[in-house]
Amino acid sequence: MDKSNPKISANRNVIWPLQSLNFFMADMQAGVGPFLGIFLLAHGWKSGLIGSVMTIGGVAGMLMTIPAGALIDHTKRKRLYVAITGVFTILASAIILLSQNFWIVSISQVATAIAGAANGPAVVGITLGIVKQSGFNRQNGYNQAYNHAGNVAGAALSGYLGMKFGMPAIFYLAAVFGLLSIISIMLIPVKAIDDKAARGLKGTGDDEKASGLKVLLKCKPLLILAAALACFHLGNGAMLPLYGMAAATKNQANATMFVAMTIIIAQVVMVVVSLVAMRMAEKKGYWLVILISFIALPVRGLIAAHMINGVGLYPVQILDGIGAGLQSVAVPGLVAHILNGTGRINIGQGAVMTVQGLGASFSPAIGGWIAENLGYSSTFLILGSFAIISVILWLIYYKLLKKACENKLEE
Repeated sequence: MDKSNPKISANRNVIWPLQSLNFFMADMQAGVGPFLGIFLLAHGWKSGLIGSVMTIGGVAGMLMTIPAGALIDHTKRKRLYVAITGVFTILASAIILLSQNFWIVSISQVATAIAGAANGPAVVGITLGIVKQSGFNRQNGYNQAYNHAGNVAGAALSGYLGMKFGMPAIFYLAAVFGLLSIISIMLIPVKAIDDKAARGLKGTGDDEKASGLKVLLKCKPLLILAAALACFHLGNGAMLPLYGMAAATKNQANATMFVAMTIIIAQVVMVVVSLVAMRMAEKKGYWLVILISFIALPVRGLIAAHMINGVGLYPVQILDGIGAGLQSVAVPGLVAHILNGTGRINIGQGAVMTVQGLGASFSPAIGGWIAENLGYSSTFLILGSFAIISVILWLIYYKLLKKACENKLEE
């Protein structure tokens, strides 16, 4: 590349803080979650109650994603809302350490979920505002690769610190990552973000108006995508924390290190899979990418049911990495592609995240109570079977979805 080109140089100065943000916000988004179950188990909680408190936070986040997406579409202060997420992560970590009372823990999870509801649409909007629609698929692929790499680093550090200094160290680490994410987002210049591109508006005319919320309800491919994702996440949401809790119950080595390894294996796979998904989407569109992600969950549930040990950890979490890694690139890219030109890309992201979150938020409660009554093996089989509905939906509406999933570069 021509280093003398000021536009390229400026772009580099904007991209590295964006990638840094994706790296550090990974641990504050997902790093504590799997360890929270082990932490609460050690304080006398039952699996059903742990699942319930996670569901309370999930429902709160789900209810806020559409309003958050609408807010991101309209605000020019997108960086502020990412920073707020970091602040709430720091506060939530402190609250859980101070008290393990059910309502205190629930409030901390609700606060984190509400603040985090704006995080996904905000980062998507910021990325679109920087690289525009034509560069989004590729940059989103890199964003997700950095995000998964951040999860690897966070999980590895959490496992080591938890083993050496105890579980509280994991919460301190999440707070540090939250602080670093705040610093990263503030390093992105406000002027580098094109607010029209960030919400998916074409052109620069003042008379151009964003289309109404009805675009979401009238967009059938978007509704099918959301329904399929809801079924997938109803099964997927509880799989990782329950697998860690199953290992802890069976005394599989050090519980903290076991959970750390579940995250590390999956996230290392996701780094590679994110880049593969980016290339697949460029060449073949998003349909096949998302189908493969759905198929991974039933296979994962089957293996998890029969291999709750150190050996089973690898195929179970490799499949998690494949499913989640493919979706992390394909879902935001497909939503941005379908809604390009409407001016409602971020509220569209929020709408899909809401329906998707409906499944994910109820998954821990459903999985926790099933595990308490039927055991972990039966629970993994039941959770894995939910994604079969996703596969059926994706195949039934093949013709409609295939056309919508074609990824043609657009400005």
